[in-house]
Amino acid sequence: MKYQKLGNTDIDVSVVALGTWGLGGGSVWSDRDSTDEDAASLLDACLEHGINYIDTAPVYGTGASEELLGRALKGRRDKFVLQTKCSLNWRGDGGNFHYSRDGYTVNNDTSARAVKQDVEDCLLRMQTDYIDSLIVHYVCKSWPVEETVGALEGLIREGKIRTYGLSNSQPADLEEYKACPARLSDGVSVVQEFFSILSPFHGRDYFPTAKKYNTVFQTYGVLEEGFLTSPEFMERTFAKTDIRSRIPWVGEEYKAGLRRAFTVWEPLCEAYGCSFSNLAEAWALSQYDRMSLLVGMRRPGSVADTAKCVDIALTPEAVRLMEDVVKRIQVEVLDK
Repeated sequence: MKYQKLGNTDIDVSVVALGTWGLGGGSVWSDRDSTDEDAASLLDACLEHGINYIDTAPVYGTGASEELLGRALKGRRDKFVLQTKCSLNWRGDGGNFHYSRDGYTVNNDTSARAVKQDVEDCLLRMQTDYIDSLIVHYVCKSWPVEETVGALEGLIREGKIRTYGLSNSQPADLEEYKACPARLSDGVSVVQEFFSILSPFHGRDYFPTAKKYNTVFQTYGVLEEGFLTSPEFMERTFAKTDIRSRIPWVGEEYKAGLRRAFTVWEPLCEAYGCSFSNLAEAWALSQYDRMSLLVGMRRPGSVADTAKCVDIALTPEAVRLMEDVVKRIQVEVLDK
């Protein structure tokens, strides 16, 4: 495994991070609900393969992901860099409507009061005294940046978080957070945004600003919820509530384009001795020198395979070949 500093902090994180949205289960991931044993096995595999960076969020299974991780982390909390999020909550005490799911109404609230309460709730669910990295889940303009940053900086002073970042944001948001007068620490150390070979535009727009501040760019969706893992995956069907039933790659036009891509990519997999997943992950790593791959994994075997991607150095020719075959099915904006 390879490691890097989280922004300008002294926090060492593995280039591959464990994403735990799927661990939370619920209707959005309809094929499996995880157990304590599943979570413990995942962390065992992460330690075996050098992955120390874990990402979760309160709304992943409305608390389920954080609770599972909290129990799995007992006795080894210090071996992991734990990242969770604030702003999305289902307390019913304010904020802007975000969505309703599984009997809960989730609001987005970046007020100081909400951010502080989010952290207290996260600490309880994960049975820990501190969070290494806290991400503003959805940047919101309904509250002043100064108020949100003031709350985040206060949490650093209290020792409840070590650093913070942004998700579902724009380069201008990073600029605004960095310029905020309330900022006392180095501020945003990581931005977490969608980015894949099928939807590369937002990331490429963001890279120059992230590089300006030595900010880690953490991509989610690099495997497009599994659709870049194999040709067979495309033939699966999912419940209407499942996130995988609502993204473009279920459409026949996109499937046809993906089938062509897998045909072109197969010789590359043979040349590099890797899986299709590794190929897509290695492509992402080639795009930005401070990339963090946030990969959703629920099985130890996926952890073992994903860890291999950091040792693959694609040639410029391979990168061009991979990109050329998917240009017609690339999507500008994705809402996950």
